[in-house]
Amino acid sequence: MSKESITLTPFAEDVLTGLQAYNKTLPSKYFYDTKGDDLFQQIMHLEEYYLTRKELEIFQTHKEAILEAIGDGQPFRIIELGAGDGLKTKVLLKHFLEQGVDFTYTPVDISGNVLEILEENLSSEMPELKIESYEGDYFDALSEISESPEKDIVFFLGSNVGNFSQEEAESFLSKLQNFLKPEDLLFMGVDLKKDPAIILNAYNDSTGVTREFNLNLLDRMNSELEGDFDRKQFLHYPYYNPHTGECRSYLISKVEQVVTIGGEEIHFRAWEAIFMEISKKYDQPQLQSLAQISGFKPLDSFLDSEKWFANVLWEKG
Repeated sequence: MSKESITLTPFAEDVLTGLQAYNKTLPSKYFYDTKGDDLFQQIMHLEEYYLTRKELEIFQTHKEAILEAIGDGQPFRIIELGAGDGLKTKVLLKHFLEQGVDFTYTPVDISGNVLEILEENLSSEMPELKIESYEGDYFDALSEISESPEKDIVFFLGSNVGNFSQEEAESFLSKLQNFLKPEDLLFMGVDLKKDPAIILNAYNDSTGVTREFNLNLLDRMNSELEGDFDRKQFLHYPYYNPHTGECRSYLISKVEQVVTIGGEEIHFRAWEAIFMEISKKYDQPQLQSLAQISGFKPLDSFLDSEKWFANVLWEKG
């Protein structure tokens, strides 16, 4: 297989571009094949991975206040970017239905497998729910989802915004607000700064599920791109910088080695790193600044009991 042939897929092109760079990197969106989806579901239930638990607490505790803040008695549409299994969102969906709210739920995810499972579960648990799912990248979805005369509320939960650097977050949210009508809202989950040990443990759990989640991407490249990665030769290494609020994850080559992907050779120096993912944490001044720079106006904020996590409600500025 030649490089020309494998660049026909975005996955192959992104992988080769990232691994042939001076500072090697792999796009974190490719974590999510069928096995990756399952591993992430396991991660969300880990004791160390507090993010899911804290956001779920917020929804259970503040569901009435959230509905009051986003609803004005008129029909609306929820567009959830990166819907996943909908574990937390279901709390709000069920409450909205119980209150007789007229709304449509549009989950968006890059994983068709996740969306299929989500639709089946929602149809079983909430048969009255109006659902229109979309498989693809966020902005592809926003471009193709038909414009609605109703108010749109974009859900961006689970600290997904933390997967961007500061500059990337500003760019992403600025682009996002360009898709919104003046009355539309953004409801976003944000992980807050806290004890660094608590943060680091969330990405380096004692059972090794997060390690397996990262290494699974090597397996996926072996399977789909004719790669020959030896996962035993790579070390999972996360670290947290309390100054920037960034927790970064790497896979580090333990030895000097050459890996082949679809006929292309990738050279690794001993202890050379592949940057895998960023998980950025915020404090309140940083959130205010992020909203202002990206063209949003903060309306409300909902916190868990320990103030580890926040769900912020912003409107187009």
